[in-house]
Amino acid sequence: MDPSTPAQSHPLEVIDVIEETADAVSLVFARPAGERFDYLPGQFLTLRVPGTPEDGTTWAPRCYSLSSTPGIDPHLQVTVKRTAGGYASNWLCDNAKPGMILESLPPGGRFTVRDSPDALVLFAAGSGITPVISILRAALAESAVPVALVYANRDRGSVVFDAALAELAGAYGERLRLTHWLESERGLPNAAALGALLPAPTVATSAYLCGPAPFMDCATEAAAAAGIDGARIHREAFSSLTGDPFAATPSGAPAGGPTSPDGAATATVGLNGETTVIAWPRDQVLLDALLDRGLDAPYVCREGNCGGCAFTLRRGEVHMLVNDTLDDYELGNGVRLACQSLPRADDLEVEFD
Repeated sequence: MDPSTPAQSHPLEVIDVIEETADAVSLVFARPAGERFDYLPGQFLTLRVPGTPEDGTTWAPRCYSLSSTPGIDPHLQVTVKRTAGGYASNWLCDNAKPGMILESLPPGGRFTVRDSPDALVLFAAGSGITPVISILRAALAESAVPVALVYANRDRGSVVFDAALAELAGAYGERLRLTHWLESERGLPNAAALGALLPAPTVATSAYLCGPAPFMDCATEAAAAAGIDGARIHREAFSSLTGDPFAATPSGAPAGGPTSPDGAATATVGLNGETTVIAWPRDQVLLDALLDRGLDAPYVCREGNCGGCAFTLRRGEVHMLVNDTLDDYELGNGVRLACQSLPRADDLEVEFD
């Protein structure tokens, strides 16, 4: 491992490369021993892709959703689709091969089923199927809930996991209502047309959406118009990383009892099965306060758009500088982002799952 990478990163070995379509491949990684790479359907890996000397880039960190399903697939799998002008996606599609080692951070992300639905509506477009198929397979295998999936693509040749989806539809019959929207046949999707494809929702129907922002806007409107509670409509947020989450962080002071800088709040932190009391400076985000104390807090982007540092606020009040990933359901249940939270109370209690 490069000594400049943080301790939470891990080398992953590519054991297979699967050509899904002409412009998409799945990378299968041998799963490391231990719990650090346990994950939930819908989460992602952050990979450290080699950069190019020409533009002075040593590494290109990128987040890719896991298309494998825990409890079903023994290995980790991410699916990468080429994007026009996208360095990392094209590099992986052209160069990834069995035996290659790529550095990865542990799984992260909040695009997971967490509101106990009795029916699921899934919308995906293009590479947005990657986390959705993981959610889909888990729901079908582990529950009895009916699932409706609307999947949009340019044409039949661009449908990722076409054969796998057909196999699931055949295996689960009426439990899986699968609709392909092909722009070559129907044109661009709109809210009214998408809504017409949905079954009548129940009180506890939840919708999960992943794809380009205009598609998710249409799907959100369609789900709401169909009668799905807005608090149960969840979108995956796509944002480019502007920093390097693999960069080593300052060691700071060793973990231990609280320190008491003037005016600091006091935070009781539940992390990795242990409880620690720290002084939390008013002008420092929680993640930095924890890392400065030598505590192994989870994070990925440090920019407020991935959810990798999410925690539950049990007591007190915080102000978040940026939030591009948490929805109203999560905020209502006390979920906050450590990389963006400043204390707004004297005494706080926070807990990391």
